Formats: sequence, C-alpha cells, structure tokens
Amino acid sequence: MRPPSAMIFAAGLGTRFKPWTDKHPKALAIINGKSLLQRNVEYLQQHGIKDVVVNVHHFSEQIIHAIDQNNGWGSNITISDERDAVLETGGGLKKAAPLFRDTTDPIVIINVDILTDLDLGAMLQSHRKNTPLATLAVTNRSTSRYFLFDENDTLTGWRNVTSGEEKIRRVSSVVNQKAFSGIHVISPAIFPLIVQEGKFSIVDVYLNLASEHIIRSFDHSGSRFIDVGKPDSVGKAEQLFS
Repeated sequence: MRPPSAMIFAAGLGTRFKPWTDKHPKALAIINGKSLLQRNVEYLQQHGIKDVVVNVHHFSEQIIHAIDQNNGWGSNITISDERDAVLETGGGLKKAAPLFRDTTDPIVIINVDILTDLDLGAMLQSHRKNTPLATLAVTNRSTSRYFLFDENDTLTGWRNVTSGEEKIRRVSSVVNQKAFSGIHVISPAIFPLIVQEGKFSIVDVYLNLASEHIIRSFDHSGSRFIDVGKPDSVGKAEQLFS
C-alpha cells in the first residue's frame, strides 16, 4: 500500500497572530527552535507521508525560501500558489486539486497552526475501512462552533453555540457535538463535488455534501493537541511539544 499524500494549509493571513504576522507568515512561527511548518512536515513523515502540497499567500516568498533552504526537511514539497488571492481552506483545496490528479489514495489535510500527536495511522485506517468521502478529526473540547454527528459518527450538521445558529443536513435522534481539529482525511472523489468558486471554507464544502455523502468523525480526545492561533498560545505549545 502506497503512503498517502498530504496538504498543509499555510496561506492564511494570521491576523490573530500579530505582531509576528506583520512581517512573517504564521507558518514560520517558532516553537522550541522549529517552525510550525517544519513540525507539521516532520509529523507527516512520522506516518510515512513525504509528498506534501503547501499553499502560500501571506509572505509566500519567506515560506518558499525556508522550504528550499531546508530541502523540504526531507519531504517532497510542492507549492500551491495563492499569491493573487487568499482562498481560505475550501478554495485553497480546490485550487490544489490538479496537484493530486494522479492519486487515488486518501489525502491528509492539516492546518499549519495545529500541533498534535494524534495517531494519524489509526485515522487513516479508519478512513480506509469505512470509505467515507472525508474523515474529520474531532475532540470533546469546548469551543463556540461544533460539527454534529449521529450515533454512527456520520456528519449531520453544524452548530454555533454562541449565536444559536444551526445548519442541519441529516435528521437524527442522536446528536453529538464535536470540536473540529483542523485535520482531515479526504478521498480524491471529493474534488469534482466541490461546487463553490473563489474564496470559501472547507466547512461549507462538508456541510454542502453531508446530506448525500458520508462524512465521518475520528475522535482523538486525549491526545496532545493545540491550535497555535495566538501569540499567547506559543508558551503552552512549547510545553506540550519539545
């Protein structure tokens, strides 16, 4: 079995990470001597994944220089260029689709500001066993926005507990709300099904497809996990990841 390929979302403006992102991309923020990008490249390598697409926009030349200077930290890294316009997660994935044209294997996606020791091998095994369109890593942590799943771990909708807004795509008597971790495994079959254009979120893609396609959760509650979204999260990240 060939190892899957992966995509790291690294194009974001990082507005929550100012003042670092006034002069640098968040992807190159340092955690214990290694950038977030390097840590995620090496995390994927731990699970046998060395073919990686990285999308770039904000200070893209710094990211490309770091990759070139370090020979991809041992991985084969291809750039998906969003310098003309940042496309968010859904638009970024759609733009990168031609770079995955030759694969029929699952594709791992991770946000560059996520650090975790989630067992990616187990998540891939679950995805291959159940063959959904996508498998979403989730935990039981508290947040303001949740994906909703039924008793079979199938995506049924989305909920914002702060505003009360809900988007229900499947009616279910059992509703489990889970926090999305920004890590997913997709089937390449998803690409022709993405109907949105331009700038849009991958969350909208999943909700648009959930009524007719199976999208499942993979709960990794208990593993180490942090969203390095703001500068004050760097200290905690350095405690969790040496």
